[in-house]
Amino acid sequence: MELLTPLLRPSAVNHCFSDAAVLQGMLDFEAALAQAQAEAGVIPRSAAETIARCCQSELLDAGAVAAAAAQAGNLAIPLVRQLTARVAEQDAQAARFVHWGATSQDAIDTGLVLQLRGALAQTDRQLTQLMTVLVQQIDRHGVTLMVGRTWMQQALPTTLGLKLAGTLDALLRYRQRLQQMLPRVLVLQFGGAAGTLNSLGTKGKAVSALLAQRLQLTEADTPWHSQRDRLLEVAGWYAGLAGTLGKLARDISLLCQTEIAEVAEPQAEGRGGSSTMPHKRNPVSCAVILAAAMRAPALVSGLYQAMLQEHERGLGGWHAEWESLPELMMLSAGALAASVPLIDGLQVFPARMADNLALTGGLILAEAVTMALGEQMGRQNAHRHIEQACQHAQAANLPLLAVLEQDEQVLKWLDRQQLAELLDPANALGSASVFIQQVLARAKAAHQSLFTTEEQS
Repeated sequence: MELLTPLLRPSAVNHCFSDAAVLQGMLDFEAALAQAQAEAGVIPRSAAETIARCCQSELLDAGAVAAAAAQAGNLAIPLVRQLTARVAEQDAQAARFVHWGATSQDAIDTGLVLQLRGALAQTDRQLTQLMTVLVQQIDRHGVTLMVGRTWMQQALPTTLGLKLAGTLDALLRYRQRLQQMLPRVLVLQFGGAAGTLNSLGTKGKAVSALLAQRLQLTEADTPWHSQRDRLLEVAGWYAGLAGTLGKLARDISLLCQTEIAEVAEPQAEGRGGSSTMPHKRNPVSCAVILAAAMRAPALVSGLYQAMLQEHERGLGGWHAEWESLPELMMLSAGALAASVPLIDGLQVFPARMADNLALTGGLILAEAVTMALGEQMGRQNAHRHIEQACQHAQAANLPLLAVLEQDEQVLKWLDRQQLAELLDPANALGSASVFIQQVLARAKAAHQSLFTTEEQS
């Protein structure tokens, strides 16, 4: 489905899961394995040097590896066969030591972990980019008044800055989870045929330590051939990130609707057009993000099921991970990549937001009057009275202020100036600015580059 990659997976993370990257990950394992074994005195150093020189993906016939995998059951077996042949062309004796003491899953899993390291680093960079533009928009729209909506209905005034700060708050937690996760998931897989490294005798532990050091991975306390929680943690992180971005895209797409029209996606030639309707401006970035968020649950569900692996080496569950995990990561990273220009170039229409705030004639600010009146006549009595006033305003198609200004019971406690102030949206933001500043302070503490020099000063 390469035709859809630029649309649905517009991320540099894709390169981490290319055919060449898959092969090179396994070859990096094989090269480091030979070098570690030479250092431990298991194989000759000359053999290790020859093997390492041949561990380049461009020296292999990828098509032949793929075709042979259909019979072998995995990619590592034909890869090792081709690698052995390349080594033999240079040194027949060295060829004897290719893949010495390892099993196919060692090469495949460790190769995958090396791919994950690159993908996680790239995702972290994209996450920083998104948080950077969010900070800029939050700073720009911290007091941009808009309707807050609950149950898809107008509720109370809020600000665009606070709405975006909620997303930034969540992404800061994802950044924290990512940093905490790295030591747990970037772990060497090396256990040999059944997880005992029996083929290396007493040298197994020494080779494992040297191999982990060469690959700059953590050495596992036990091989994890059939314990897949590390990969599931990665999958869960990406699926959760996709969900958070999907919530952002859902809100923006709803605000883009013609009847709401409070924001719009960035405008560019050919962007969001229709094949039949010249007037259309479809929220295409939101569509990409939402597509990823909708597909992520099924992919991560499959990875949960793949945890049911038999004994020391699983059948089928391991195989089920090979495409599902990369696909999940590429989709989620694609959603992340699509979110950056969406937020950076988001068009905001404060006048339209003001129109929508005024749509109910002040009814969405009735709570403020209720609370002020409740101090004098009790909350329940105040609620019933203002509810009746709201019903009167709706039936007579009058602004709430006009109704309350004629209400003697209300005027007994609140004068017309106080009522006008209570029904001013700018006075109904509560602690919104405090919440925004708390999130911005955490963002600044977490990553100084999220703020410009002017903002820091």
